[in-house]
Amino acid sequence: MSTPKKVIMIGWHPDALDYSKWPDLTPAKLYAVLEADRDRLKALGYDAELCYIHSEASAQADTAQALATKPDCVSIGAGVRTDPDHFLLFEKLVNVVHQAAPQAAICFNTNAHDLADAVRRWV
Repeated sequence: MSTPKKVIMIGWHPDALDYSKWPDLTPAKLYAVLEADRDRLKALGYDAELCYIHSEASAQADTAQALATKPDCVSIGAGVRTDPDHFLLFEKLVNVVHQAAPQAAICFNTNAHDLADAVRRWV
């Protein structure tokens, strides 16, 4: 049996977000979506883990710690990637991934339900 491909899913901890930008989203809904993505990847045979960002100050260290597991693929969530207020954090995290896990592919989902497709494009 081969070793499952390791996937790290980087994103904001649901309790760390300002939901005023996303009035239809709640911490419970976000937890459900993130856990469903992780569980779907696991069902497909991946070793998937969530890497929660708790603050901008701790984001790089939190991410570097998760990347120590030598993932095959890393996704950076839309809450970091698509929010202009977090552009510089996104840039920093891309570089943390590049430096700490150069072997890892980086993937991006297009909506809340297609992370598995993004991962499968690369690993």
